[in-house]
Amino acid sequence: MKFVLQFISWLQCREHRMTYTEESQNPVGSTARLRGWLPALLISLLISLVIISPSFRLGTATGQDFLFHASSWLDAAGQWKAGILYPRWTEWANYGFGEPRFIFYPPGSWMLGAALGLLLPWNSVPAVYIVLVQAFAGMSAFFLARRIFPRQAALFSAACYAANPYALLIIYLRSDFAELLANAVVPLVFLAALEVCGLMDGPDRGRGPSAGRAVTCFAAALAAVWLANAPEGVIACYSSAAVFGFAALTRKSWQPVLRGAAGLALGLGLAGFYLLPAAYEQRWVNISEALSSGLLPSENFLFTVINDPEHTLFNWIASGIAVLLIVLAGLAAVAVHRTGREDQEAFANRAWQALLFLAGLATLLMLHVSNIFWDLLPKLRFVQFPWRWMGVLAVPFAVFLGGAIARRRWGWVWAVATFAVLGATGAALVHQGWWTKNDIPILRQEIARGEGFEGTFEYDPKGDDHTNIPVAKAPKVQVMDTDSTPGPNTPPVVRVERWSPEYKEVIANTREPFALGLRLLNYPAWQVRVNGAVVNPLDGEDFHQMLVPLQPGESHIQVRFRRTWDRWAGGIISLISCLVAFGVLRRRMSS
Repeated sequence: MKFVLQFISWLQCREHRMTYTEESQNPVGSTARLRGWLPALLISLLISLVIISPSFRLGTATGQDFLFHASSWLDAAGQWKAGILYPRWTEWANYGFGEPRFIFYPPGSWMLGAALGLLLPWNSVPAVYIVLVQAFAGMSAFFLARRIFPRQAALFSAACYAANPYALLIIYLRSDFAELLANAVVPLVFLAALEVCGLMDGPDRGRGPSAGRAVTCFAAALAAVWLANAPEGVIACYSSAAVFGFAALTRKSWQPVLRGAAGLALGLGLAGFYLLPAAYEQRWVNISEALSSGLLPSENFLFTVINDPEHTLFNWIASGIAVLLIVLAGLAAVAVHRTGREDQEAFANRAWQALLFLAGLATLLMLHVSNIFWDLLPKLRFVQFPWRWMGVLAVPFAVFLGGAIARRRWGWVWAVATFAVLGATGAALVHQGWWTKNDIPILRQEIARGEGFEGTFEYDPKGDDHTNIPVAKAPKVQVMDTDSTPGPNTPPVVRVERWSPEYKEVIANTREPFALGLRLLNYPAWQVRVNGAVVNPLDGEDFHQMLVPLQPGESHIQVRFRRTWDRWAGGIISLISCLVAFGVLRRRMSS
């Protein structure tokens, strides 16, 4: 908690520093600072409410990933009620046979959704989630823009970022709540990255404890992105590294690269409790399915056409949104560059150049000419969709538009044109989207009946084919009787003593050897004990159902989802990283 408060304090201090010469002569106290960011919060909240207003009449926008996220919220909330604070195994996936989804999918979005579900009616959770996240997104953009432009421009930037076209695409057509959450933090990543590089500071700053504090705050923001969405984490790492390289070249110093490397390492360490298990345990699942047909970067560059009309239609919609962002960001950048430069401090010009560089980089990586980078750069291909770089492009888009709108001349023209374009884009996407009020109630009913929901290809245990899993409700335990696993002649007596998401306990009495099938997919993290001795379970014929071989007599079966070494190591790395970050901030407070 102290670390979070320190990060908020850092943001307020950054907002306090003035960017224009005439403002630097007017010291601003805490009350004035409150008046500065409170309007930004109110504007961001208002924009967020406008965004979700169609749901009052139409229901919930159920885009491509809606069921995945809604089912994760429901499953996590159910495990919290069972006393599991950080779930790793998704109990009701694969129609009750489960999957290790929570090991590989970052916890930020499904924990926020689950928490809202415990406090609010489930049908209202998506709308409230969007309002909270987009309000935070607007505030993030405000803190960044406030370092470069006056307060009025920063307020416009907050509004533009909260309603940026890519966010609207995610909300109305994709329903990728994790990516939405990650993008809300991205402006803070770039604000801290610019601080680390010294692109926001005059010649007398950027040394000593303040540099360490900037590095720590950058690491915290980067970790937050990783804990929200893994593809956006990859993008944040590469785009931040590009900023550090840009700063090193323009300032002719290796210092930005060295500090940036320290921030990247610390940020990855803070998220280590998630990252290390997710990286190590990929060998236990069909992770290559994340790059199956339709999900390859080469099939998702702007205006790419493949032999799938539905996929091509969405790609062209996303491409149109990308072109809109590119054009508006470019025009606004030119307008900002041509006005008031003589009044701006040097660091504001350097920040403008860095953001323009980021916009160019994001544009390049969405085009097919960048295919070589997607093939060569580690893990970049797992971003899957090059148009995801719109999450980076949206930041200079909002900042530059805020600066253009705040111009003394023609500012009103920019304001009218911008909000007309954003309104028209939102209306078109609302019309294109699919709206319903039944998806979450149906999911809840299926879980309550013990039927569960569909699993995910890339989180399926290695070698398994979850399409063979029976859709109908399966019993918790069953006596296997197949050609390869013949059943006993005398039916055994089987009694379930306990059945929770991460622990199963069963008593079986039999006169003959047989295999007991559990409603559970076999995964290396499951440890099976029979009468206290560890045994290796077998796999089923059609899919990797866990089969426990039993001998005559009474058998006490215990199946526990154990804490593997990678989870221990990841937790230790995060703990050490937190101590380092706290030590840096504490030293800054005492200096």
